[in-house]
Amino acid sequence: MASESWLLVGGLVAIVVAVVHSALGEVLIFQRMRKETIVPTQGQPVLRERYVRILWATWHIVSVFGLAIAGVLVFMSLYPVTDVRGLFLRAVAISMGVSSALVLFATKGMHPGWVGLLIVAISSAMAF
Repeated sequence: MASESWLLVGGLVAIVVAVVHSALGEVLIFQRMRKETIVPTQGQPVLRERYVRILWATWHIVSVFGLAIAGVLVFMSLYPVTDVRGLFLRAVAISMGVSSALVLFATKGMHPGWVGLLIVAISSAMAF
């Protein structure tokens, strides 16, 4: 099999894994921790609300990064001779920006991780 085919397979599988990861996390873990809100807050007695919020954001960040990597792999499979530097930087900038927004939203700005993710997003965007 040609390397482009392997990249396409890897990219498509990464998309499936990312979607399944988030969907199963919602159904199997976070659904029981949610009380009429999109961000789960009910982790007691084991977890406090602020920990449940960052756990939820972090869970979905993995999927965001997986989708970014999948996008790069699929693109590389379709356009094998293209310089992927710009694509990679865009994927990093977008996925870091989305992740920053996710942490900011989920933790109501209380977790400082959103700042670091935003700096990486801006830095990556400025590089292309």
